[in-house]
Amino acid sequence: MEKVLMKGNEALAEAAIMAGCRHFFGYPITPQTEVAAYMSKRMPEVNGLYLQAESEIASINMVLGAASAGVRVMTSSSSPGISLMGEGISYMAGCDLPAVIVNIQRGGPGLGGIQPAQSDYFQATRACGHGDFHLMVLAPNSIQEIVDLTQRAFNLADIYRTPVMILGDGILGQMMEPVTLERIPEAELPEKSWATTGTSGKRRKNITTSLWLQPDKLEKSNFARFERYALIQQKEPLWEEYLTEDADIVLVAYGAVSRICKNAIIAAREKGVKAGLLRPITLWPFPSRPLLELVDRVKTFICAEMSMGQMIEDVRAAIAYRKPVTLCGHTGGVVHTPEEILAQIEAANGGTQP
Repeated sequence: MEKVLMKGNEALAEAAIMAGCRHFFGYPITPQTEVAAYMSKRMPEVNGLYLQAESEIASINMVLGAASAGVRVMTSSSSPGISLMGEGISYMAGCDLPAVIVNIQRGGPGLGGIQPAQSDYFQATRACGHGDFHLMVLAPNSIQEIVDLTQRAFNLADIYRTPVMILGDGILGQMMEPVTLERIPEAELPEKSWATTGTSGKRRKNITTSLWLQPDKLEKSNFARFERYALIQQKEPLWEEYLTEDADIVLVAYGAVSRICKNAIIAAREKGVKAGLLRPITLWPFPSRPLLELVDRVKTFICAEMSMGQMIEDVRAAIAYRKPVTLCGHTGGVVHTPEEILAQIEAANGGTQP
């Protein structure tokens, strides 16, 4: 199939349309505005609905309403906008509603800046709203992977009846690469018998709610949801390993930073330092097992992320704190260079070539 050159934000939007998304609600914020702008042009062409809401709070509640009717729906924003959506995302999780939420991260906290960052890791994997729930979180590192994972996100959302987040950053959103726009076959999806589509008097009415006034019923609802989460943790972790077979030093990085790490690893190998990379593709569920399998033969780990250190906590927990894990971090929109990652690899190797 022929490749086309596309910007990350626009490729993501087109992939959502390919996946059957016909409803988009959003609000502009750098560096993801092109997602909404592209949808405003394309949705009328595919008989879909685009609506720019008055705020991110309104956007996520419109997503909740559309998801309740069983349609494929998406919203996108960037860091502080996702914070405003937190309550609505929690309501969606409590209602067991499938949808795709896109966060193209920028520097923070507060309004911060408009440059790329990865400092929303905790927000995505720990606390994207109140209460006991998880989001599935997918982290692409190329425009092609954006296309593929966006389609996968819609399937996963429908299979598990859960919101799924695509967690990117300003680099991926703004960069351009050749991509193949090929539709991924849908998995066998469950019937949406829960959707609020009207009964015509043929069945009992469906009600979408996250409110349970009886504590025992709310607990039962949460227990059932966490049984699904356990299945997700068992079946859905995704990761990539690069030159880990003989590595003494393993870098752990996701998204755009993982690509920079590969350049540093190639340079380290040229100097005789055995470095490798484990790249989480799902941030929740976090791929703990492959990290633990490396721990007996790896001397040390380096966690490279555009934050003050967030994913590093999951890396340390995954290896049961059995080996050192150091942070190679930047924040506020500063991006790593291969040279500084190489310098940290060499320092971890003892500062000398073997």
